[in-house]
Amino acid sequence: MKGTVMHNDVISTLNDLIETCKDGEEGFKSCAEDLGDSQLKQTLLAYASNCSESARELTALVIAHGGEPETKSSLAGTLHRRWIDIKSAVMGKDEKAVLNECERGEDVAKKSYRRALEKDLPLDVKVVIERQYQGVLKNHDAIKILRDRAHAATS
Repeated sequence: MKGTVMHNDVISTLNDLIETCKDGEEGFKSCAEDLGDSQLKQTLLAYASNCSESARELTALVIAHGGEPETKSSLAGTLHRRWIDIKSAVMGKDEKAVLNECERGEDVAKKSYRRALEKDLPLDVKVVIERQYQGVLKNHDAIKILRDRAHAATS
């Protein structure tokens, strides 16, 4: 029974992270659509692609561990994207506001990955999650720098 519980927890943890990655992918795409700056747009689309690749890697782990992978983003992610759409419609497609929302999304991803790393997971799973977590931290810091530059440019 304990092995089944641990197996289910591994699959559940991986599926939660797949949702997080899909949320990130869709969130970055949504934010990129709201920007006029083509270089920043390409940066956000690259982050979306990284999220997609992470989801594919986690999906392969779910399958390798005998589970059924998650195929869609979360309700919370969908609601967050709709919030971005509403804010953009009301406030305009302000670069600072868009980057603030990107950072907020990366805050959620950081929390999800930290929670996953606190669990007792097989080494092959833990290694992938830790590597991806480092990428999330890097993305978060890069988004924060871009956001701070946007704030400084308009101040």
